[in-house]
Amino acid sequence: MVQVRIHRLDKTMDVPTYARKGDAAFDLRSAEKKVVAAGHKEIVKTALRIAVPEGYCGLIWDRSGLAAKNSMHCLAGVLDSGYRGEIGIVLQNLGKEEFVVEKNMRIAQMLIQPVAAAELIDVDDLEETERGAGGFGSTGRM
Repeated sequence: MVQVRIHRLDKTMDVPTYARKGDAAFDLRSAEKKVVAAGHKEIVKTALRIAVPEGYCGLIWDRSGLAAKNSMHCLAGVLDSGYRGEIGIVLQNLGKEEFVVEKNMRIAQMLIQPVAAAELIDVDDLEETERGAGGFGSTGRM
């Protein structure tokens, strides 16, 4: 099990926890009240600084209930191991009504994931594959 150190900038905020044993991600909460207008985005502070260990990253994901019921989507979802600033959640309101974020509301979740460092090699060309350059929709709909 990997250890992740958490520094709460606001001690009135709850310590992040996994909602249930076996959950892949832990909840992140809003440290402020903020209104996200329909079709707009806002950065919502969490009052958290997190030390993700080297060789890992924190992936910020939507909470399924907020996405399904309120059309709220998280953007900018990678927390690198070297970052030590306050975590801000970029919330995009894809709905038709404003959404009110309350203080201490669970607004996102973070998955701690191992990462592989890649050696990036500049080449003149790439080998061919069966798929080739086939992109969006290249395999059809059915």
